[in-house]
Amino acid sequence: MRVKDLVLLHGWGSGAGIWDGLARRLSPRFRIHALSLPGYDTDPARAARSLHAMVVAIAQAAPRRCGVIGWSLGGEIALAWARCARRQVQRLALIATTPCFASRPGWPCATSPVVLNEFGRFLASDRGGTLARFTAAQAKGDARARRVAGVLQQFNERDVPTDVLLAGLDVLSDTDLRRELPRVGQPTLVMHGARDRIVPPAAGRRLAAALPDARFALLRACAHAPFLSQPGRVAQALREFFDE
Repeated sequence: MRVKDLVLLHGWGSGAGIWDGLARRLSPRFRIHALSLPGYDTDPARAARSLHAMVVAIAQAAPRRCGVIGWSLGGEIALAWARCARRQVQRLALIATTPCFASRPGWPCATSPVVLNEFGRFLASDRGGTLARFTAAQAKGDARARRVAGVLQQFNERDVPTDVLLAGLDVLSDTDLRRELPRVGQPTLVMHGARDRIVPPAAGRRLAAALPDARFALLRACAHAPFLSQPGRVAQALREFFDE
């Protein structure tokens, strides 16, 4: 049965508006629900301090049956949600997603915990400069880097409290979903930019290989935000996947 409702989950430091362009391309076929992560909608009281709390908040706001598109941190949330809500989550598309953002023994395709800790300290002392550098890092290497950086900068969530952003970094540092992957049985499309400097493509390949029903798509000229770099190609792949 074709998916009718699509939930879109954004990444760390951006907001639901980052999906506007992709949503326009998908809306003729699907009902789009671009949800803000807890604390990102100017309501700090809704901030979630753990991956589980994020999943609970998103599940409550989502339709009873839906497909899910998750980008980066949003993809980790989507994975955890799919694991515990097989009836609600029908299909998954994971963009620039890793099951484990911080490097660990046996998992080298990740960011050093030391780097994450330093990033958190820089965020607390120089929020604007740190977010600007993160935007540049997401676009770096992309064939359309200037365009991608411009869109990312436009939807940079300047009003999100710093403690919400720091809590999100803690979730990225602490989360390791590798052992959960064999129990995520929904059909899954894993999409990854070949030039991604934030989440190495090897993490996406390993993610797809560990899921029971997944396929991997590598976008060769893209970095961390392929849906901004090649929106037409990404939208077409998503339409075909969720129409199956």
